[in-house]
Amino acid sequence: MFDQEDLEAIREARETWAAEELEPVLERYGERQETFETDTGGQAVDRLYTPADVADLDYEADLGFPGDDPYTRGVYPTGYRGRLWTMRQYAGMGTAEETNERFQYLLDQGQTGLSMAFDLPTQMGHDSDDPMAAGEVGKAGVAIDSLADMETVFEGIPLDEVSTSMTINAPASVLLAMYVAVGDQQGVDRAELRGTIQNDLLKEYAARNTYIYPPEPSMRIITDIFAFCADETPKFNTISISGYHIREAGSTAAQELAFTLADGLEYVETAIEAGLAVDEFAPQLSFFFNAHNNILEEVAKFRAARRLWARLLEERFDVEDPASKQLKFHTQTAGSTLTAQQIENNVVRVAYQALAAVLGGTQSLHTNGKDEALSLPTEQSVRTALRTQQILAHESGAADTIDPLAGSYYVESLTDDLEAEARDLIATIDERGGMRAAIEDQWVQRQIQETAYERQQEIEAGERVIVGVNEFQVEAADEQDAEIEEVPEAQQQKQMERLESVREDRDDEAVEASLAAVREAARGDENVMPPIVDAVKAYATTGEICDAMRDVFGEYQPGSAV
Repeated sequence: MFDQEDLEAIREARETWAAEELEPVLERYGERQETFETDTGGQAVDRLYTPADVADLDYEADLGFPGDDPYTRGVYPTGYRGRLWTMRQYAGMGTAEETNERFQYLLDQGQTGLSMAFDLPTQMGHDSDDPMAAGEVGKAGVAIDSLADMETVFEGIPLDEVSTSMTINAPASVLLAMYVAVGDQQGVDRAELRGTIQNDLLKEYAARNTYIYPPEPSMRIITDIFAFCADETPKFNTISISGYHIREAGSTAAQELAFTLADGLEYVETAIEAGLAVDEFAPQLSFFFNAHNNILEEVAKFRAARRLWARLLEERFDVEDPASKQLKFHTQTAGSTLTAQQIENNVVRVAYQALAAVLGGTQSLHTNGKDEALSLPTEQSVRTALRTQQILAHESGAADTIDPLAGSYYVESLTDDLEAEARDLIATIDERGGMRAAIEDQWVQRQIQETAYERQQEIEAGERVIVGVNEFQVEAADEQDAEIEEVPEAQQQKQMERLESVREDRDDEAVEASLAAVREAARGDENVMPPIVDAVKAYATTGEICDAMRDVFGEYQPGSAV
């Protein structure tokens, strides 16, 4: 880097430039606004960055090389020159048959990994014929009531050839068990199953609210999954620690980074307390981040996340395996930035957000469909979203060199600033007793809510421009009619009839015995996963298995202690 004499010369040159070049122009023309901030207002943006802004940067300690600690520049030595990121399109289309058709279509179109969306009843551990499911069956994703549905979803799709991400949390143990059971039916060695379950309950209490059980048993189930997968499915990521929903709820980039990594630390500590060795499960941890609007802020956030996670694991735990410190992450473009007005503009937003994820070194990527502010995406909009990734990969050049923005005075300065702010937030969380305690007293939720409120006020006041919403609008008559993907009532009825048929054809005694085994495991210290796998193979339903654990663990009530 520059020595002190060089830096002093640069500072003096900057002062001369400011006096002779900048000030006359400012006096005559001014600037667009008095201050500039990053997208969510997390960081002030200076007019100009020079080597003096990164004078304390130590290349080896702070950046290093791809594949080397602290992994700022990536976790793999070859970056995308060896293998492109996994291209996933989040899909779940009401029924298992429709979802299978969409998966087959996406694979035919060049998608390299599957990403499975579940309807709200499945996410909450209810069967489609449960009164709580009325009106929601198949609406936000696919309804999975039993192993029969999972078999249909993956009919003709070899599980040893694809990687599958499942966005499921409270019932993650049940859906993982179904995936394992389908693999067993296909004759796939469990050690060859690849994919991810989200399985991140702390962020549910903080930001998303699709929880079932109280936190203590939820954390117990999570650690049981860690142990089961370490033994049975070592290539399967046991958790996707999610900042995505924290950002969607309104956080800044720095808050997303801090709260996500603080969740990760809580999971590591809980697993260690349960008797697991950190190097047994940490390599299977994965993360899930949001790609928001400000390209450079997002790139800096991803780089800071890798570096800070490596440093935190080194500082706090007896880590020996380098893979335990490598933060690997999936990215999804920001759903909260999509607008119902002028939906074609969303194609542009998604493309820029995807570029940020790629420049930041994501391991897999989902690009939203332009119409997702209105409904589930149509086949055409999903294809456009997938083509966005393929154009990035094969035409843009962004994947040809590793960490291409490294060395930018601004990006390096912003990476440092985001890491520093995230560390401060994590220190505050530590002072409050850890992430679970900070969620319990609503501190985390208040931080997110206050930021979201401020941003919405700025939008309504016109201080924050949203193209097509509060600026550059068109008359309603000039809006293009959008094709909407809908789930008809007849389809919901068909799903309930399918569920009834499964119940009629199965061995009821075997089901009851398997559910009793789940309850017994939940009451004791036995890992709950093996009896859950047995239960799904007996065609016990998602709701029945979740109810068996509800009988033991109870349900979390909002406002009660976390």
